[in-house]
Amino acid sequence: MMTAMPDSIATLQFYPRRSALRRYFALWYFTILLMVWNLLGHLYLGFEQSDLQPLVGLATAIGLQFLLEWIDARAAGRRPRFAGSWADFVNFLPPAIIPGLAVPMLLFPNERLIPIMFGVGLAIGSKVLFRAPVGDGKTQHIFNPSNLGIVASLLLFPSIGVAPPYHFTENLTGMWHWALPLFVLATGLVVHGLFTGRLVLVLTWLAAFVIQGQLRAWYFGTSWIVPLTPMTSAAFMVFTLYMIPDPATTPVQPLRQALFAMAIAAVYGLLLVNHMVYGLFIALVVVCGLRGAGLYAWAAWQSLRPAPTEGGSLQPEMAGVARQLSAS
Repeated sequence: MMTAMPDSIATLQFYPRRSALRRYFALWYFTILLMVWNLLGHLYLGFEQSDLQPLVGLATAIGLQFLLEWIDARAAGRRPRFAGSWADFVNFLPPAIIPGLAVPMLLFPNERLIPIMFGVGLAIGSKVLFRAPVGDGKTQHIFNPSNLGIVASLLLFPSIGVAPPYHFTENLTGMWHWALPLFVLATGLVVHGLFTGRLVLVLTWLAAFVIQGQLRAWYFGTSWIVPLTPMTSAAFMVFTLYMIPDPATTPVQPLRQALFAMAIAAVYGLLLVNHMVYGLFIALVVVCGLRGAGLYAWAAWQSLRPAPTEGGSLQPEMAGVARQLSAS
C-alpha cells in the first residue's frame, strides 16, 4: 500500500536506502501497537486515565494534521499529501495517530482534557514550528513530536504528572508481567534492526544509561541497582523504542547515532544530579535542540563557502548540506 508521491516526504532520506516501504512498515507497526496497547490498557490492563482522553488526543492530532497539511499545500500550490488515492489518505494517518495516543498514554492529568489537547496539539504543531535544513531546499522537524508535547505539558501544567508505572500491567498476573514487556521490547528491537536502521542508537542508549547510573552510584555511594530501576518501567520502554530512535529526528550514520545516544544519557545524568524530575523526556528535548542548532550552523557554514563558477555547473547553496546529510 504505497503512497503516490513518496519523493515529497523529506523524512524518507533518514531511512535505510530511502525506502518508503521500510518507513510505512515501521510507522504502521508503531501505530497498531499503540492502538492495541491503549485498547487493552483501558479495557483490561488497568490504565487509570479517563476513556475519553485517548479519543480526544486522536481527534486533536488527526484534525490538526489535516488542517496544517491543507494550509501548507495551498501555500505551496501543490496537492495535499492525503489526496490522490485511498493509499495516500490511509498512509497520512500514522504520524498523527502515534502522538495522538502516546501523549494521553504517558501523561496523567486526572480527568482533564485541556492538557491532553495542548500536548497533542503542540506535538503535531512542532513538526511545522521547529525545523532545520536537511538539503535540497528541504527542512525537517527536529524534535520527537510526542516527547516535546509531553515535556511542554509537564512544564506548563505543574499539577499533572506522568502516568503511574504500575498501571501498564496492573491487572496482569504471573508470567504475563514479564511476557508483555518482553514482547514489546523484542518486536521493537526487530523493527529498529530491520526497518529504521536505528538499532545502534537503541543499544548504545541502553549501555550508556547503565554506565551513567553506575557512575552516579559510585560517586554518591548508593546501591548499584537503584539507578537501574527506571529501566523496569513501561515508560522507559516506550521512551527507548519509540521516542529516542525516531528516524526523522536522529542521525543516520551509526557513529553519530552512538554519540547522540550517549549525549542523551549524559544530559539525563546531569539533570538527576541537579535533582530535576522528568529527566528522560527533558534530556531528549535538550539533545534534539542542540542537534537542530548544529544543522543550522552547518547550513550557514556551507552557505559561506565560495560557489564554483567555472569548470562545472553551479550548485545550490544547500546541495552541500544535502550531500553531507545523505552520507551521514
